[in-house]
Amino acid sequence: MHELAAQLLSHLRATWRYRWYAVVFAWVAAIAGWIGVKQMPDRYAASARVYVDTQSVLRPLLAGLAVQPNVDQIIGMMSRTLISRPNLEKVIRMADMDIKLKTPEDREQMINQLTKFLSIGGAGGNLYTISYSDQNPQEAKRIVQSLLTIFVEGSLGDKRKDSDSARRFIDEQLKSYSEKLVAAETAVTEFKRGHLGLMPGEGGGYYGQLLQAKAAMEQAMLESKEAENARDAIKKQLTDETPPSLLNDQGAPEAPPSPEIDGRVLGLEQKLDTLRLNYTEQHPDIVAILRTIAQLKEQKKAEFELKEKKRAEAKPGKPAPTPTQARDPVYQQLNLAIAEVEARVAAMKARVAEYEKRYDGLKGLVNAVPQIEAEFKQLTRDYETIRRNYEQLLSRRESAQISGEMEANSTVMDFRVIDPPQVPSTPFAPNRPLLMSMVLLGALAGGIAFAFLISQLKPTIQDEQGLREISGLPVLGSVIMAWTDAQKTKLKKGLIGFALSVVSLLSAYGAIMAVLMLSTARA
Repeated sequence: MHELAAQLLSHLRATWRYRWYAVVFAWVAAIAGWIGVKQMPDRYAASARVYVDTQSVLRPLLAGLAVQPNVDQIIGMMSRTLISRPNLEKVIRMADMDIKLKTPEDREQMINQLTKFLSIGGAGGNLYTISYSDQNPQEAKRIVQSLLTIFVEGSLGDKRKDSDSARRFIDEQLKSYSEKLVAAETAVTEFKRGHLGLMPGEGGGYYGQLLQAKAAMEQAMLESKEAENARDAIKKQLTDETPPSLLNDQGAPEAPPSPEIDGRVLGLEQKLDTLRLNYTEQHPDIVAILRTIAQLKEQKKAEFELKEKKRAEAKPGKPAPTPTQARDPVYQQLNLAIAEVEARVAAMKARVAEYEKRYDGLKGLVNAVPQIEAEFKQLTRDYETIRRNYEQLLSRRESAQISGEMEANSTVMDFRVIDPPQVPSTPFAPNRPLLMSMVLLGALAGGIAFAFLISQLKPTIQDEQGLREISGLPVLGSVIMAWTDAQKTKLKKGLIGFALSVVSLLSAYGAIMAVLMLSTARA
């Protein structure tokens, strides 16, 4: 520590030897610096403050109906990206600064200058400050006004563009999903049409239809068996009994009633009665109807005789009914009952055959039904997915429409200019008092450094320690300088001159600062 202090003291002594170099350097540097600061152009700062009110009454009212934009995020992003190249080019056009631009290099220089001196910052909450400094105060004011306009209009304009883009995208997706939905509905309809009766849930499903077909077939077989037993019983009764006959007025056997022929005859007779009210017996329609009635009666008689002949041939041991027997009403009713039962038996056999055909057809599809159900479920699942997405897109489109209209309303996000663009009468920069002080301190520090540099370039031995280090020999003693009175007077004058030089430099600094203060007070 002692050696370090001794070395530092040695350097100070060496620097002190060249103190006049330091004073001259300090004076030259200070004067040059003060002149440079004086020549620096004044810059005026224009600023504006704007408040963004995001507390709109529409937001809680439209909650759930419209997409609520994050207004704070929009404003924050806009404030961070406001000083971008496209916006700066807009500012140049809006402030009429492009008139002075001759070349692309001038434009780039102007953009760089705007980027350097333009600033926007938050002042707490939703309060923002826009500022710019320039040598021309009116130009600085126009630039701030232009940037303020871009900030206010751009925040809502960009969001409206986003809303329009979102609506266009949703419309395109709706068109695509509409086509997919129609295709899916068509596929489901065609599949149902191609597999009618085999769809899940249709008539109880396949297995339900199979059980129903089996039950219906068994029921039809039972009714067919009952009809056959009834027919056999009536035939046995007709064979075992001997009913009386039924004769006509001429004593000849009369055919039993035939429902089909008797019905046609009855209808023709009613029509004949109607015609006789308007026409004579020679009318062609009346003659034709009488001829038809006679033919039907002959047909009925022929059918009866043919049945009796077949019955007699089928049962040779049993004689055909005599004319007396044929007149018995019981015999006639039995014949009618046999005809009805025969018709029912034939109908039941046809029904049994049809049910058997249906049952066999359903049994043949027992392996194909699971595959059909799986394919139908896949089609239904795809259709439901597309339909659900389509309905959601419809809802989103309505929400986007309401959101766009809400954003178009100025009450959603209100910009309030608290302080319009204004320029103070005093320049914003440069801060000459501070710069003058820094120049003085720099000049003094530079003078000391300059003297120290000369002392290092022209080294001298200041004490015994330095001599011992240089020579490497022990120092036996030292001789003290004996100053004469003339030398002491000269040394004292030199010290006084040095002090006066330093005091003069400080006085010049004080005078300059006083002038600056007076000019600032007058402004």
